[in-house]
Amino acid sequence: MLDLTAETLIPLADAAKIVPPARSGKITYFSTILRWVLRGAKAPDGALVRLEALRVGGRWLTSREAIQRFALRLAPNLDGNDLPAPRTPGQRRRDDERAATELESKGI
Repeated sequence: MLDLTAETLIPLADAAKIVPPARSGKITYFSTILRWVLRGAKAPDGALVRLEALRVGGRWLTSREAIQRFALRLAPNLDGNDLPAPRTPGQRRRDDERAATELESKGI
């Protein structure tokens, strides 16, 4: 959680300047940072991760430390301890059908 007393707060517009450019060297826009605050981004394990921010007055604020925590939570764990990504509804349906066919062929 963002700590007003221990972290250096910055406006989201400044946070957009801190985040490195995306694909093809395109800059990171304010709207992207706001989307990460409001909706989050998916981590490799399928969990939704939100950028920590506070609304003070009429302004959204975050911190460099919050951006660092956000980036670390989104980064894949390369030491092999990552959980597999959750299956999509289509994958679950196909797996269920496959299991039902196998059980039926064994008379169960």
